[in-house]
Amino acid sequence: MPEVILKATDLVKHYPIKGGILRRTVGQVKAVDGVSFELYQGETLGVVGESGCGKSTLGRLLMRLEEPTSGSVEFQGVEMQKQSTRDMRKLRRDIQIVFQDPYTSLNPRKTVGDIIAEPFEIHPDVVPKGGHRRAVQELLEKVGLNPEHINRFPHQFSGGQRQRIGIARGIALNPKVLICDEPVSALDVSVQAQVVNLMEKLQTELGLSYVFIAHDLSVVRHISDRVAVMYLGKMAELGDEDQVYERPHHPYTQALLSAVLVPDPTLRHKREQIVLVGDVPSPANPPSGCRFHTRCWKVQEVCKVEEPQLVEHPDGVSQHRSACHFAEVRTIVETTVADNTSLLFDKGVTDHSDVADPAGAPVATLVEAEGSGVPGDSEP
Repeated sequence: MPEVILKATDLVKHYPIKGGILRRTVGQVKAVDGVSFELYQGETLGVVGESGCGKSTLGRLLMRLEEPTSGSVEFQGVEMQKQSTRDMRKLRRDIQIVFQDPYTSLNPRKTVGDIIAEPFEIHPDVVPKGGHRRAVQELLEKVGLNPEHINRFPHQFSGGQRQRIGIARGIALNPKVLICDEPVSALDVSVQAQVVNLMEKLQTELGLSYVFIAHDLSVVRHISDRVAVMYLGKMAELGDEDQVYERPHHPYTQALLSAVLVPDPTLRHKREQIVLVGDVPSPANPPSGCRFHTRCWKVQEVCKVEEPQLVEHPDGVSQHRSACHFAEVRTIVETTVADNTSLLFDKGVTDHSDVADPAGAPVATLVEAEGSGVPGDSEP
């Protein structure tokens, strides 16, 4: 087994709700409520779920950009919450983040060279001051941008190119883990393919481990080794990519997969579609017992009073973890074509040198150019 590089244990983050004239705490928004998982060296863990399920908060907790209410995060055996400010600065050299919005995550008053070189100012021992320009040019070239554009400002680049700049900043210090907080959700579908292929290429070259947060099931399947499905602050299902996509046990995972379009249009009528009834409950007042029971067709009395644990359940071939009292494999798409094809990208194609964006980066072949796979998701 590869080494566990990042580990979250019973991670909880509650935000207080203030009310009244004295602004007293009258409630808690339970954004993340008891999440545990391991990230192995060199792998990509995809985190998916509807908007508001706690994915982005989880990413910030892993970076210690937010302090957890309880629980712990360990990076290479070191508990991050116990580190001083000075020690955390050293630790963050090895764990970096790429933000969701390429338009607001870059300082519009700084040139691209200054933005990418900022980590070198904070950690001067990484690159000597006289070598900043050359190091930035190498990073630009590595992410598929023209090194001669080092003096341009962010507004002079497209959305996909700006996200490449964010990735270049993220890998500037040669980190071991990169937290990717929906890095392609604000991009066009064709540009998404380019950025995802770039990230796979960098992972191979640099030996990176990714926590890839997204609401698009198709993108997550293309890039992930393992997939974690979140619902209302908790982990609903966790397993290898094939286990979760082809043999899902949790009703919520099955509903999400049923909303993804089948690559072959002639086979779409064969897909079983599961329509969830009702809205997502408020994280300030989550349901008792299983949090999905208000929308689940399998609900029994035990679901309303007893919270299911994330434990191993058989899936017909092996077993993987899910949090359901009545976990049962359900095939959503029963066709060889759909099983062997990535839902959005052509997994067999990694280099298309004949098709490029203005930055000269390769673009993947798209099998299907529509559908996010998450019902009711309003994000771009």
